[in-house]
Amino acid sequence: MNTKKRGFPQIPASPLPVSNGPAGATDFDPASALLNSGIPASKMLIPAGQEIFTQGEPADAVFLIQRGRVKLTVVSVEGKEATLGLLGAGDLLGEYCMEEKHHAWMNTAVALTDCAVLKTGCNDMAAIIRREPRFLNFFLSFLLARNVRMQEALLDQLLNSSEKRLARTLLLLADFHGPEEFKIVAPRINHETLAAMVGTTRARITVFMNRFRKQGHIGYSPDNRQLLRVHRSLMNVLADPEFCGECSRLSREKNDCIRCCTSVPWGMGRTDNL
Repeated sequence: MNTKKRGFPQIPASPLPVSNGPAGATDFDPASALLNSGIPASKMLIPAGQEIFTQGEPADAVFLIQRGRVKLTVVSVEGKEATLGLLGAGDLLGEYCMEEKHHAWMNTAVALTDCAVLKTGCNDMAAIIRREPRFLNFFLSFLLARNVRMQEALLDQLLNSSEKRLARTLLLLADFHGPEEFKIVAPRINHETLAAMVGTTRARITVFMNRFRKQGHIGYSPDNRQLLRVHRSLMNVLADPEFCGECSRLSREKNDCIRCCTSVPWGMGRTDNL
């Protein structure tokens, strides 16, 4: 299906990175503000794979991520699990508990890497937001940034192939912010987890990961195979709809990729999922 002809919105060329704090808050440290406010707050160290809170349990605290990556998931009544998003340093968890109608966690937060978080009560967090204008600005910026990320993720899920969704997920995990050519994703995320995050099967993730590795977009650290290296060149998979999904060569002519995809419609790899 050619969404471009149907007039659907196009996904931005570069992926939205995992937040390192809301825009405009670079000179403000919310963790220090929280610890120095006199409001009770405890620091927690969460090992990778451990749940920070679980869907359905009483919601009575807000968490500020200081270090690490967190995955939000939700499970339906039938037991089907979906990944809602990835959060990083500077993001809040469970802020909706400050709204009186929500007395239970609506999702589950799992540490993807070793995490350090600050935990404070819902009423205490509401108090510092009312009392500290800079913390209020931080909170509003966080909510706006999360809303944008959620809309981007929804468009990605609705309009992009599973291969592009995987590329975007890997780039989110790598969190490019500087000129570096590659970033290390630690610990290495297994294919089953990636499949749940992307919304496809483990077999397809394996196919795409092998393709990215052969194309030089990803690799593994020579010193530790558990460390995944994501190269900036992976952005090419997202950057131009004219990139061949099979070999990443850019077709100047709007025809099939002569090199490898002569039997596949232009702009689609052999295993694209549209």
